[in-house]
Amino acid sequence: MILQSLAGAWQFRQAGTEEWLPAQVPGGVHTDLLALGLIPDPFVGDNELAVQWVAESDWEYWLRFEVGAELLDEERVFLVCDGLDTLAEVTLNGQPVGRTDNMFRQCRWGVGALLVEGQNELLIHFASPVAYISERQAARPLQGPGQCIQGGSHLRKAPSQFGWDWGPQLPPIGIWRDIRLEATSTARLEEVHLRQHHLGGEVAVSATVTLERWQEVDLRVTLRLTAPDGRVQQAELGLASGAMEGVVSLTVADPQLWWPNDYGTQPLYQVEVVLIDGEALRDQRTFQVGLRTLELRQEPDSHGTSFTFVVNGVPIFAKGANWIPADSFPTRISDAQIEHLIASSAQAHMNMLRVWGGGFYEEERFYDACDRHGILVWQDFIFSCSTYPDAPAFFESVRIEATQNVQRLRHRASLALWCGNNEMEWGWVEWGWDRPENLSLKRAYDRVFHHLLPEICAQEDPDRPYWPSSPSSDVPFHDPNSVLAGDTHNWLVWHHNLPFAAYREHPSRFVSEFGFQSLPCFETIRAYADEADWNMTSYVMEHHQRNAAGNSKMVTYMTDHFRLPKAFRPLVGLTQLLQAEAMRVGVEHWRRNRDCTSGALYWQLNDCWPVASWASIDYFGRWKALQYAARRFFAPVLLSAEDCDTLVTLHVTNDTNARWSGTARWSLETLDGEVLRSGEQPVEAGPASSVSLDPLALADEVGEDTRREVVLVYELWQGDNRLSLGIVPFVASKHLKLAEPELSTVLRETQGEMVLEITARRLARFVWLALEGADVIFSDNVFDLPAGRTHAVRFTAPEGWSAEQVQDALRVHSLIDSF
Repeated sequence: MILQSLAGAWQFRQAGTEEWLPAQVPGGVHTDLLALGLIPDPFVGDNELAVQWVAESDWEYWLRFEVGAELLDEERVFLVCDGLDTLAEVTLNGQPVGRTDNMFRQCRWGVGALLVEGQNELLIHFASPVAYISERQAARPLQGPGQCIQGGSHLRKAPSQFGWDWGPQLPPIGIWRDIRLEATSTARLEEVHLRQHHLGGEVAVSATVTLERWQEVDLRVTLRLTAPDGRVQQAELGLASGAMEGVVSLTVADPQLWWPNDYGTQPLYQVEVVLIDGEALRDQRTFQVGLRTLELRQEPDSHGTSFTFVVNGVPIFAKGANWIPADSFPTRISDAQIEHLIASSAQAHMNMLRVWGGGFYEEERFYDACDRHGILVWQDFIFSCSTYPDAPAFFESVRIEATQNVQRLRHRASLALWCGNNEMEWGWVEWGWDRPENLSLKRAYDRVFHHLLPEICAQEDPDRPYWPSSPSSDVPFHDPNSVLAGDTHNWLVWHHNLPFAAYREHPSRFVSEFGFQSLPCFETIRAYADEADWNMTSYVMEHHQRNAAGNSKMVTYMTDHFRLPKAFRPLVGLTQLLQAEAMRVGVEHWRRNRDCTSGALYWQLNDCWPVASWASIDYFGRWKALQYAARRFFAPVLLSAEDCDTLVTLHVTNDTNARWSGTARWSLETLDGEVLRSGEQPVEAGPASSVSLDPLALADEVGEDTRREVVLVYELWQGDNRLSLGIVPFVASKHLKLAEPELSTVLRETQGEMVLEITARRLARFVWLALEGADVIFSDNVFDLPAGRTHAVRFTAPEGWSAEQVQDALRVHSLIDSF
């Protein structure tokens, strides 16, 4: 078996021109032009508009490469393209090899007869995706989001690359994944299907192998499993001449189980499957595997039908967010970016990410990181918010795409569910798509999502659930956003302009989308907007806002909660506070009612460019206020307050597998810290439970003349350790009689990390920490600090910084500083 990479330095040109320019593969036209200084940065200002011609043009990529005699001596040589984006025609040494119109599938072409010893030339012609969809859309209009170049669903390409309500219209073109030659003789592993069977404390691991053969000889398949501690087990299977399939298995007697984040550890086993012909290695595959069971439990109960993920027999409350592509140009996403985003999810106590159907099936490194960090993956197939073609060629392309990606990902411990699409059943039921002229398109929808995809999943991955759409009630074309069964997308807040408290009127079984926008971090805004544009309604700020009336919505909600800020920079912070508070209200409510709701995935975790959006981590990886709030409201043990004016009920939610004991303390006090009434209550919360404490009736102390001057402070303690602290104001923050909190700080260095102790003389709402000139993730940030309390925050100083430099760069603000 010989592998020869064809990645690296190529050349490219606009079709019809003469000059070849240097290119990098994997890569794309935009990034290659950008590296050469031939286009401006599309993410700055409105430069996106100046580069529209790129995707409207055809392009060619060319490589001259050497092939040795050893490779040509093998019986079969394949050109393997893991991803061509998208309308590609491939020629080798002037001879046609193949073509593709689907960026999500691998292409494998036999090229042994076309290669020569010595120099060879590979040419890939890419046609304009914009020209293609525009022509198809003119002939047969398809429904799609209004923020996009219309007609994107005619092409099997990431839908959001044509634009979305958070993304630019910058469809990439190029070789976006690995490209190589694979040469072998006798046979190859066409498919390897790993499965687990858990019984009696042991796990049987099996590999079903399917071969492609060229010689009728006896072969051997070896299954080798390496445990996290390095111990190796091995089993072997003989395949007689002519045998095309076989199963090899071994038993793990003392398995280390894989758990979602905060439910246990994530031990990973390395699996190798090797095909041997005599003493010659013919093919091999390697896998990273976690041993665990998983089911989606849907059972009748008092609230309708449950929708609960169960891992290793333990019901899981899914906590997390929706994932979109981490860059509009995916080939420049780094390993470090992926690790930062997934690690940040785990640090915020998330255990699930939904890979949304408007992006693409992620690369192995994404799922590797999710495996390592215990992040379950809700995986959409790549269909979103559109009607799709009804042609036989489309169905066949989807069949190949789905089969390949299910086979590629089905061994993953992190992979929890296959979902047919995003919001398309909802579109057919409630968005006006169901018209007589669209009857064939509705039949195509039914064929793909109720027959083709579930049949592929049942055949290729029977150990994992399939869900037809998100949202869905699991009854085709019936009440897809039902609160009684299935999953829901709750956009009452934001799109329907309802107050945050509206979340409490939505008793969903599983909330897979809900969200609230904010501006990105100020330093991120500086990357795309000059100081003259630092205004919510400036041309550039509105260009980096793709949701209609999005900036207006933020200002409207802002006037409900906060005083108008004195400058642009605090306005940026206030939009993030609104976002954090909105998500907190929803998540705390659903977690308090975990007997009804089994998951909350907010929209969205990340950005693909610097923009106003629903993300909790902006394009440059900076944590917004929401990411810090998520670390608190997703904590395994949560103390939250259900407030109804002056009647407040505290709840302790325990997501862990063990009984939890501690104390809830509360204090009704003035903003200056004078205690009017206080108390505490011991708490016993069983595994996977939520308990309510004695209601607090505070009407006698909180009247119209005092409500602007008092707050309820609630704290969760375990022994001498305060786990959390929150407050309930009795008026909107804009009406609190806040005064300068007189924050004092003490900074010290302990065992290689910085510890900052902050004390407030008066209530400080939303204490916000920053290091001028550096990006730092604090152990806590954007928190309330009542009078007389001290809060310790830990962080790692930037490399090379002294404690004195950190002290000089430290900035501490609170809400009162914004107006």
